[in-house]
Amino acid sequence: MKLVIVTSVEEFQKDVLRLFKKANIENLSSSEIDGHKNSEAVVMTSSWFPGKKFGNESSLFFSFTQDENIDTLFDLIKEFNTTLETNNPLKAVVVPIERFI
Repeated sequence: MKLVIVTSVEEFQKDVLRLFKKANIENLSSSEIDGHKNSEAVVMTSSWFPGKKFGNESSLFFSFTQDENIDTLFDLIKEFNTTLETNNPLKAVVVPIERFI
């Protein structure tokens, strides 16, 4: 079992959910996050106008699943990213799980 984490801009949320489903990953969690392209954006958030938002609305998805599902998901993400007209590809990482209950 491994942990797969996928990030995307908010507009691709439905696409990511569809990709997880196609990869037979039925159980997952998600969270809204602010994405930043560089560290300067983080500095800007502590500006004189703290109510002003500088990050991009993004989503983070994660699931504990089997290797074969992750392989399928990665193939689907690679294919999805080749069709994008924006500079906001889906990003994914895998983290091995040593122990779980």
